[in-house]
Amino acid sequence: MSWKKHFTVYQFGNTKKVGQSHTSASKFGSWLPEVYTGQPNRIERYVQYDQMDIDSEVNAALDTIAEFSTQFADKTNIPFEVEWKEDSTETEVALLEKALEQWNNLNDWDKRIWRIFRNTCKYGDQFFIRDPETYEWNWCNPMDVTKVIINEAKGKEPEQYIIRNLALNLQEKTASNIIPHSDQFASVTAMQRGGIIDRGAYGTGSGHSQSGYGGGEQEEYGVDANHIVHLGMTEGMDINWPFGQSILDPVFKTYKQKELLEDSIIIYRVQRAPERRVFYIDVGNMPSHKAMGFVERVKNEIHQRRIPNKTGGGTTIMDASYNPLSIMEDYFFAQTAEGRGSKVEVLPGGENLGQIDDLRYFTNKILRALRVPSSYLPTGPDDGTSSYVDGRVGTAFIQEYRFTKYCQRIQALLGPTFDKEFKLFLKWKGINIDSGTFELRFTDPQSFSQYREVEVDQARSAVFSGLAEAPYMSKRFALKKYLGLTEDEIVENEQMWRQENGEQDTQLDPESDMSGLGAVGVQPMDPNMMQPMEAEPLPGEDPMAPGPGGVAGADGAASPITGNELPGAPGAVQ
Repeated sequence: MSWKKHFTVYQFGNTKKVGQSHTSASKFGSWLPEVYTGQPNRIERYVQYDQMDIDSEVNAALDTIAEFSTQFADKTNIPFEVEWKEDSTETEVALLEKALEQWNNLNDWDKRIWRIFRNTCKYGDQFFIRDPETYEWNWCNPMDVTKVIINEAKGKEPEQYIIRNLALNLQEKTASNIIPHSDQFASVTAMQRGGIIDRGAYGTGSGHSQSGYGGGEQEEYGVDANHIVHLGMTEGMDINWPFGQSILDPVFKTYKQKELLEDSIIIYRVQRAPERRVFYIDVGNMPSHKAMGFVERVKNEIHQRRIPNKTGGGTTIMDASYNPLSIMEDYFFAQTAEGRGSKVEVLPGGENLGQIDDLRYFTNKILRALRVPSSYLPTGPDDGTSSYVDGRVGTAFIQEYRFTKYCQRIQALLGPTFDKEFKLFLKWKGINIDSGTFELRFTDPQSFSQYREVEVDQARSAVFSGLAEAPYMSKRFALKKYLGLTEDEIVENEQMWRQENGEQDTQLDPESDMSGLGAVGVQPMDPNMMQPMEAEPLPGEDPMAPGPGGVAGADGAASPITGNELPGAPGAVQ
């Protein structure tokens, strides 16, 4: 009897030594949600952006970018347009226009879109909590969004936003239970990205957080990502994701340099700008120690004014108070007969106080970094004069062209979020239209393209007018070459030209039309004009010779000009 029958064999997994991590332990971390807090100084940067917004140049630049990027449509007065990708019916177009108007009235896009776009560019993020009952957007302060929970096992999609200072009515509709993140979540800290997060300073502790408005603990609430509308300046390819990056980040260094320069200019003007008076005191032949005492006594007499003070009881006390030099005061000094004596001269202040070229340099540097053309926010008479010439038009500034493209890139970042929300609104309203057949996008930014197109058309028309009457030049070729018309446009133009001229011909009076023949010697209803015309011989032929062009031959040939059979031809009527 073998001992093996008393034992059972069990298969164990991979064993590990003491102090050695299990090979599968690292896999569990990828199954857990991760907490993203953004940059370690994200909250501090929001405060810096507010300080930068106080600057007049930065404020005007943000206003210009928002104004150019949130133009309203001419017909609907709504900052959005519906672009159809496929053919649509009139019913679908009418339904979408009505739904877009209702969505606009619900969220007041005509009033709020400018501020939303501006704040998104300023902070890099804007958060809204969508009311699940009314689909209305409720603004949330970016400083109150502390963390974003993302389950990477399901992809790079946010699952929950941790928000503090949540309104009471939204707590019941959208908030969920708080789960201690430090124990059950694998936190993606800034240490893994090259930085350190102070969790106490930025409220990243579990359950409670320090208020960003003056201390005190405030509860945090987890809001499902389905109720959050996140507008972010990010494509998902930077370390800030899922948070965006402000357009003010590249100009922060230049802004600080400009701020320091402005302060130094003010300090310099206050210290060096006032004029100084130089007093020359005549001391005669006094010794040096007596001369300095005499000068000090004269200085005290000028700078100190003796005023009686009655606070000493019955005794009158003379109080010496400081007397700043006034421009309304006169000074009297004794002078000898030879003209020797004390005198006062004026020492001028700083001479380069009006030169601010260095300040203009940093101001223009900020505007260039924000892509705003100097012609929109000029700081001097020489700004906005550089332009490029494309061969036909010379008034299109290269800065304006780049600024238009910059606004379109920002619209491309924020537009898909509005498109998604509008399609969710249609679904909530019960409007069943295929979402792939249309797209909601921002109205094109205001630019110089329309004016440029007008000038290009004028230049092309001038060139075509000069070549249209030239010999050996086909008008069809000139239309294609110098007006830039395609074959379809040329055919359409010919059809419309025939229609317009055909309508004019039918409206003419026949008698008035015939009366115009008198200018060439033809009278209307002339009997001689009714006689049949004989065929003329072809060049080089004998008029009397038989055959074509002359008198009909024996076989009777047809005239090559009229095409009628001549007498004697077979089948001809005699």
